[in-house]
Amino acid sequence: MGMTMIIGIVTEVAIFFFSEQQELAPSMGRRESLIATGQNRMRPITMTTLAAILTLLPLAFAIGQGSEMQQPLAIAIISGLIVQLPLVLGVMPVLFSLTQQRSGAPSPPATTGKPIVGGESRARLGPNLCA
Repeated sequence: MGMTMIIGIVTEVAIFFFSEQQELAPSMGRRESLIATGQNRMRPITMTTLAAILTLLPLAFAIGQGSEMQQPLAIAIISGLIVQLPLVLGVMPVLFSLTQQRSGAPSPPATTGKPIVGGESRARLGPNLCA
């Protein structure tokens, strides 16, 4: 049950990460879009992970009546979340970049702030509208 939860959480985080990376890729190179995505997603991923860990701490410490039964599950989920954070933010983008290079997929050319066809560039939208 714990592995199922961890796989679901990691998959959701990875989907949001690569969704944002795909939005940034046309306006920047592959490396730059991965770096920008990592910077943009670090705070939400960290906050979600910390909230889940803090929520499960009472169960992991077996605080409360009947929590001894759920303690191993809470410990497994907390461990998975602790491992997930550096994997999603550090290892996953590197592996993606390496697989793209090996497959010969061209890196989109980086632009210099010109609008994307059918939309505005992030630089023209301003910091408040880019979230």
